[in-house]
Amino acid sequence: MTDVLIVGSGPTGLTLACELALRGIAVRVLDGRSGPHRESRGKGLTPSSLEVFARLGAAARMSAIGTRGVILRKYFDGAHINDTPGGDGLLIGQWQVEEVLRERLSELGARIEYQAQVVGITQDATGVIARLTDGRSVRADYAAGCDGGHSSVRKLLGIPFEGRTDATETMVIGDVRAPGLSRDFWHQWFTSDGGGMLLCPIPGTETFQLQASPERDESGEPLPPSLESFQRLFDRHARVPGIRLADPTWLSAWRVNVRMADRLREGRAFLAGDAAHVHPIAGGLGMNTGVQDAVALGRTLAAALTGPAADGVLDAYEAERLPVAADLLADTVGRHERVMAAVREPGRGTEAGLT
Repeated sequence: MTDVLIVGSGPTGLTLACELALRGIAVRVLDGRSGPHRESRGKGLTPSSLEVFARLGAAARMSAIGTRGVILRKYFDGAHINDTPGGDGLLIGQWQVEEVLRERLSELGARIEYQAQVVGITQDATGVIARLTDGRSVRADYAAGCDGGHSSVRKLLGIPFEGRTDATETMVIGDVRAPGLSRDFWHQWFTSDGGGMLLCPIPGTETFQLQASPERDESGEPLPPSLESFQRLFDRHARVPGIRLADPTWLSAWRVNVRMADRLREGRAFLAGDAAHVHPIAGGLGMNTGVQDAVALGRTLAAALTGPAADGVLDAYEAERLPVAADLLADTVGRHERVMAAVREPGRGTEAGLT
């Protein structure tokens, strides 16, 4: 019998799985994807997240991969303006965080089942039953939807995802190589027309995470991300001759998305991480907030599984984390606005979103 079924194997789901497995609780982790990704996505861990991972036995491996004390090198209209410190966290690609957590979960006796898409959820007085695309059913005492902003679990539970989503993309993003460009800095080029490009070196790889204002067509609509478009944007904003971007392993577009679930619990099923809240990326709080959600949910489920008065215990998770999600959305909207204003001033950049 599975104690807790976890849907989604990103940082939130893996943290929850490790948290529970370390307590001796039987977990089963399902993921609809065909396998792990290698995309940089969220790329920084705060000291509080590292404290969690230290307790789970994973922080040392992450620290060996990541980089501390990253320097933000700022340019404006092609000229180098200054270098500033980028905060006290650990720079590390999201795929690298997930890889370490998968290793730790395996050591704790659990694994991820891929190509296991949940298409139905029912509940009774003693448990949750998840139905998969292949017709199988999985039963557990409790379930946790940690399956991202497009969460199938949230939709199956009928939980509204309230807020707003901008109509058009405001950024293109991806992972590329940039042979010849120094990997000692997080390069941030901004121009007086309000555009810009950032290239952040992902530790332990030859890859940079690229973020840039999108190219637009003649009608002002953003063009889809591509290597050719990335190169044109680099030439326009960086103005560094001889650098040719190469080997894109991730191409995506981003738009401002500010939403949260109106509740985090439906009976014996719960939401955590991006399944429960999405927000602007300024400050790098998304992955880290999901980690803290997982800790709180793990504590709640462990208490319910090992002690009396389960209903009262289960209510504690939503009471703790729903206000945090609301504050997070307001905070990151403000951070995003500060960053957008800061990049129009020579010598300022993403550090405006750190406080």
